[in-house]
Amino acid sequence: MTHLYLIPITLGESELNTVIPENHREIIRSISHFIVENVRTARRFLKKVDKEIDIDSLHFYELNKHTNKNQLHDYLAPIKDKQPIGIMSEAGCPGVADPGADVVRIAHEQNIRVIPLVGPSSILLAMMASGMNGQNFAFNGYLPIQKGEKARQIKLLENRIYSENQSQLFIEAPYRNLQLLDDLLQNCKPQTKLCIACDLTLETEFIKTRSIGDWKKHKPDIQKRPAIFVLGK
Repeated sequence: MTHLYLIPITLGESELNTVIPENHREIIRSISHFIVENVRTARRFLKKVDKEIDIDSLHFYELNKHTNKNQLHDYLAPIKDKQPIGIMSEAGCPGVADPGADVVRIAHEQNIRVIPLVGPSSILLAMMASGMNGQNFAFNGYLPIQKGEKARQIKLLENRIYSENQSQLFIEAPYRNLQLLDDLLQNCKPQTKLCIACDLTLETEFIKTRSIGDWKKHKPDIQKRPAIFVLGK
């Protein structure tokens, strides 16, 4: 049997050669079957990899919240014919805060070799740049939308910072960034540290760690910008 490649893609309109190793291009060119979160995004990324790629000759299988999980075994069928398969999320690394884990689990069950390729992960980049504890941290995905539940979750995560010395990472839909920031400023202690990391790897990249008390005096313009939030001490 051949391989299942986990292919990171750019986090935005950054130059490919600044975040993706050159040798990945050859691997990607050798693949004609792709499991992707969004077909349009995948096609655009592949054209950045190689303008000469014949997109219409490739096969795409969508993997997102609408996918019937009973289809996932079929997605791996080309490997039986010695055809490598690549998994791509909409941005960053597949299987990390993005679809892909279910397919990878099936690949392991079928004794298919899984090969993760090096590339940008907004979670790790934000953690690296935050100045907070990178020995013990947790990624929590999205916080609850309902205001009362969100406030309780924020306080729970903040308690873990002090009781377990565990940095807490989470994300929000870009159009709700300012609402989330307001909730953090209202519910966290003034001395708690907050790192806001926006537009990672892009020319507009913004990364800043300040106390909650300081952020109340200097609220940044982060609305509609992809962001990672890190709470720590």
